Amino acid sequence: MNKIVTQFITNELNQSLKDRFCTLIKDCSAFDCLVGFFYLSGFYKIYPSLENTSRIRILIGIGTNKDTYENIQKAQTVFTASIEFSHHETNILVEKQIEDELSDSDDNSEIEKGIITFIDWIRSKKLEIRAYPSRRLHAKVYIMTFKEGDREMGRVITGSSNFTEAGLVDNLEFNVELQRPEDYLYALNQFNQLWNDAVDVSENFIQTIREKTWINPNITPYELYLKFLYEYFKEELSQYDDLFLRYLPEGFMKLEYQEQAVLNAKKILHEYGGVFISDVVGLGKTYITAMLVSQLDGRTLVIAPPVLLERSNPGSWRNVFFDFKVSAEFESIGKIDDIIKAGTDRYQNIVIDEAHRFRNESTVTFDKLAQICRGKRVILVTATPYNNSPRDILSLLKLFQSPRKSTIPNFPNLEKFFLDLEKKLKGLNRKDDYHQYMLTVRNNASLIREKVLKYLMVRRTRSEIEKYFSNDLKRQGLKFPKIEKPRSLYYQLNEQEDKIFTKTIDLIANKLTYARYMPMLYFNEKITPLEQQSQRNMGRFMKILLVKRLESSFYAFKNSIDRFLNTYQMFLDEY
Repeated sequence: MNKIVTQFITNELNQSLKDRFCTLIKDCSAFDCLVGFFYLSGFYKIYPSLENTSRIRILIGIGTNKDTYENIQKAQTVFTASIEFSHHETNILVEKQIEDELSDSDDNSEIEKGIITFIDWIRSKKLEIRAYPSRRLHAKVYIMTFKEGDREMGRVITGSSNFTEAGLVDNLEFNVELQRPEDYLYALNQFNQLWNDAVDVSENFIQTIREKTWINPNITPYELYLKFLYEYFKEELSQYDDLFLRYLPEGFMKLEYQEQAVLNAKKILHEYGGVFISDVVGLGKTYITAMLVSQLDGRTLVIAPPVLLERSNPGSWRNVFFDFKVSAEFESIGKIDDIIKAGTDRYQNIVIDEAHRFRNESTVTFDKLAQICRGKRVILVTATPYNNSPRDILSLLKLFQSPRKSTIPNFPNLEKFFLDLEKKLKGLNRKDDYHQYMLTVRNNASLIREKVLKYLMVRRTRSEIEKYFSNDLKRQGLKFPKIEKPRSLYYQLNEQEDKIFTKTIDLIANKLTYARYMPMLYFNEKITPLEQQSQRNMGRFMKILLVKRLESSFYAFKNSIDRFLNTYQMFLDEY
């Protein structure tokens, strides 16, 4: 097929308007540009070809909208296409266009160099820029005047392209190049008439760029820090007014610290796929979670201990979600198998209360919970995510993060990070090397907070709430009760009691087999290592329970033993 020769320039087939400009304007003595919209992105694409051009004139229209005009007028008016702006209003509109463009532009050396050149050329009078004070101007005409004795007088390109990067390179446009002298003279004459009626905004361009954009050379470190804070938190700031437009229970106290927790948690959840709601006890984690879920799309499943799902419990998950009119389904922690059997594809959000119960990933229950959470948004509600080992946190992270390809900044390999922390504890005996052991534990916890959890967790103490949200607490008449420091109360055992206590500890720790709680270990057929570990964990848990009950009081220990005997007898009667 023969190639079609055409005067149209469409930005297709390696024939961009930018390339055509670069070919023509390098030999120009003057370049005049008449456009509805002018952006610096267009200028820095072609400015190297304008180095030898003696005069550059850019005439722009005022592209604005009804809201912008009303803000200037500070009154409600009907906006029409024939509105004429004063010189002052024209400068304001141009200033806003510059701010908006540079606010959204890339921050790189190429753009900065182009803008600095733009400013230098304005100051040297090589470049002038004016704005036509009427919204009726929406033309796109580019006039190139050649040096005397070079080809014809000049050429004109007109069409759909604005003087922007998109118009010069990216968009599909239709522009035509005119070479006839009469077309050139007509366009130049029309341009000169409009130029004479336009408002000079050259200095306004310089002032706005220098004082109100990132090109400003006089920005102090403190101002840069404030800008950083704004950019980091602007999503929360913009969402704040819209966050709690949904139903709130009658008499519910809107607390600023809870609202802020919801904002932070929502941002974390969308960015990382999961979030820890870990405020200390008594700050309303259930309410915060209910408000968070009210902001999310998709169906929600809440997994919690049975007592926290009962209708008779005013603070249960069912009752709180009902009060907030938040739709969700609720299941007990003990019914993981039923959840999987019923299917989980319909859920997008999984809320897990008392999440620290699942910190051991070597259990069958954890595997099933991970199956439920896979591909979902995961909200982990726990005040104590880290109890015994750094791997406690890693296990919970695996519910929504890939351990070797995480999205947490600077830590793609979470397994290696937590393994290194575990190595620091190896060889240290908590009993024999107590001080060194506890120092290492504290250092590990600090690293986990600073390197990982600060991206994923919402956690405040009461003292922090009182410090940072004191005005809101005072305004609403809310005070946290003052808690005295704990006082140690010691009780003495006589010689006989001491012997009984020591012998009982030995029986609990070394003599009892806890076979009732580890029946699969006595199964003649082979079981998996995971099942073996799960059985041992249950036996160990019951051993720890008995020791704690004995340390609590003899009465509590006796009650526990009675219950043990009763369940053992029921087990024997059954089999």
